[in-house]
Amino acid sequence: MPFFRHRWLRRLVLVLVAVAATVLPGFAMASFPPPPPPPPPASATPGTVAAPATSSVPVAQPQPLSLNRAEIRGVWMTGNDMPVLRDRDRMQLAVEQLARLNFNTIYPVVWNSGIAYYASASTQRRGIQSFTFRGLQGQDVLAELIQAGHAKGLLVIPWFEFGFMAPPGSELARLHPQWLTRKQDGGLTSISAAGEVVWLNPLHPDVQAFILELVQEIISQYDGDGIQFDDHMSLPSDFGYDDVTTALYRKETRKAPPTNPRDPAWLKWRADKISDFMQRVHDTVHAAKPSAVVSVSPNYYDFAYKLQLQDWLGWIRRGLVDELIVQLYRPDLDSFLPLLAEAALLESRTRIPTAVAIMTGQRQRLVPMELIQAQVNAVRERQLGVAFFYFETLWDRAMEPLSERKLAFQQLFPSPAPRTMI
Repeated sequence: MPFFRHRWLRRLVLVLVAVAATVLPGFAMASFPPPPPPPPPASATPGTVAAPATSSVPVAQPQPLSLNRAEIRGVWMTGNDMPVLRDRDRMQLAVEQLARLNFNTIYPVVWNSGIAYYASASTQRRGIQSFTFRGLQGQDVLAELIQAGHAKGLLVIPWFEFGFMAPPGSELARLHPQWLTRKQDGGLTSISAAGEVVWLNPLHPDVQAFILELVQEIISQYDGDGIQFDDHMSLPSDFGYDDVTTALYRKETRKAPPTNPRDPAWLKWRADKISDFMQRVHDTVHAAKPSAVVSVSPNYYDFAYKLQLQDWLGWIRRGLVDELIVQLYRPDLDSFLPLLAEAALLESRTRIPTAVAIMTGQRQRLVPMELIQAQVNAVRERQLGVAFFYFETLWDRAMEPLSERKLAFQQLFPSPAPRTMI
């Protein structure tokens, strides 16, 4: 029966979701993320791209794609999935299950909480990680996952989950306080889905060098298919009042930074600096491995630009990004569907492989399969791919029985859609 054909069924599902939210309260890393707050008022009408009117971002002609246009069918493997990732047999079984159900891409975490989840010489040389992350059998987790994924025809694109974000008590933050950016009142922290965090200054030369070292390590040492950054490879718009950033702004504009953190010119200046860094990421990745995919997974454009200074549409137009997955984690269709019509998302679809990220649940907030199916169907009607957050909640931790949940994914993807480099 089509999802929500009858009003009573729709109401019943919404009631069940509400009850689950009440009975199973989440904690920092396991709570269903609320929809982002509305962006500051703008003159743009719904569905338009809210970029600055004076934007000087060059618009590149569409470039030859590094991937075929097969539908993206991806899943993230997060820190919560470490029991699977670190155990050789469980990891192999997980990859076999994904391949059997016609998934085609895995995004495994490699950078979280100031820790490299791979054999990183850079973090040890800098003294921010005293150990090499390995599996329970002593294996290089990332290397074996890539090998297993490729053997089953899946792309494996390592994912920087924390990006410029770090826990305040991490070795990274403690050893390099000069790398941190600040709010106007001098504050160093903000509250995220991961709890209280600090932010590395994306304009600081040493921060950029460090992140590029990690990127270079992964691209050169592993046979992965690229690299992915998400909404944490950003600068929340309240930040940027540190000494390094303000000095650079004064030098280039001969003005003090505006007291309003969302002043349009101040937003654009900082966003442009992050765009320049993305150019360096692109160049680093493709110099080391021309076929590698630079993937990004930000929030929808209006939110990403105004509140996180991520001009991802500008990145796409400049040819800096090979794949886009927009996070649209919404608990119902009413809040989900309008975001599929955003102009930036529709433009991306004409240029590069583009998908929508859908929440399949978290440990204390489970998502009904009917809602997942409805969101997937809506996405595919618009010729977009899908990626699910995250592996554990596909079927191992779900509202429905394991066999029923797997059958539902099999029905979503009844035939293979291999992704190949071209």
